[in-house]
Amino acid sequence: MTIPADIRAKAGLLPHTEVEFDYDGEVVRIVRAAAEGRSGRGRRLVDRLRGSATVRMSTDEIMALTRGE
Repeated sequence: MTIPADIRAKAGLLPHTEVEFDYDGEVVRIVRAAAEGRSGRGRRLVDRLRGSATVRMSTDEIMALTRGE
């Protein structure tokens, strides 16, 4: 099913957002699925990137670099 881009943007439906369908006998509503028991998009991204860094620096060292210290 394709949801028009302007409606997706207004509803905050990013790619891979899970939705559920609610039907009351007359109207079908599309609602964001509850996040219970599964990881959200942000968690999946963090999990995917975890351990992929190639630079062995401490957080303090990285912060000093970004601050120009």
